[in-house]
Amino acid sequence: MTWENAMNKERRGEECMYEDFKAMVNECDNIVFFGGAGVSTESGIPDFRSADTGIYSEKNNYEYPPEVILSHTFFMEHTEKFYEFYKSKMIYKDAKANNAHKALARLEEEGKLKAVVTQNVDGLHQMAGSKNVIELHGTIHKNYCLNCSEAFDLDYVLNSPEIVPKCNKCNGIIKPYVVLYEEPLDSYTIEEAVKYIKNAQMLIIGGTSLAVYPAAGLVQYYRGDKLVLINKSATPYDKNANLVINDSIGKVLGSLFED
Repeated sequence: MTWENAMNKERRGEECMYEDFKAMVNECDNIVFFGGAGVSTESGIPDFRSADTGIYSEKNNYEYPPEVILSHTFFMEHTEKFYEFYKSKMIYKDAKANNAHKALARLEEEGKLKAVVTQNVDGLHQMAGSKNVIELHGTIHKNYCLNCSEAFDLDYVLNSPEIVPKCNKCNGIIKPYVVLYEEPLDSYTIEEAVKYIKNAQMLIIGGTSLAVYPAAGLVQYYRGDKLVLINKSATPYDKNANLVINDSIGKVLGSLFED
């Protein structure tokens, strides 16, 4: 087989996968999307575990690894160092919603997508227009005082004159509404995610290695026969999927609305 024929065969195979995906979406009116960091990489936000660009793999000047810095214990014991890392590595205020976020918002607007279950904390799904977003790991856009529970937005944290933002009512330390290592996921949030996934006609999983638990375990609640995995690399659940597409999630989801 010539190189050109091999490329044509690969292209035809890709086209078939995209057509199958579009056909599955067209025949469903109860779709749930479950996504991870890979959904936002096309918006310029690095994921955690990619070999070359992940936050955990890049060289930095911190004396502790990211997994330690982003833990509850570290936040409580080294709050200033936590915020130095958090503000520089976890917040991308200028990031914009990409084609994946926009496609999901459009599916929801058309009544086909019932919920987005996300491991991301960046708020880009809401920026794109999605309404029913279940944020498993919280959000950078909400913050609260550990002392009096007063709520604060992201701008308040970023505009704080001190590295560690303090409450303007009681001077208590402000904590991001983000689930850190050693902290449990919110039980109500988990229950909502399970409800939508269990009742879904179609479950689309995208931009996640499905390696972080307990979030990854939610996939086991799906009972349907239209499980689609969209990820650039393989996942432990590929063998259970009805369709696996190893490609850009923005490209794949965006293709749903191409003429």
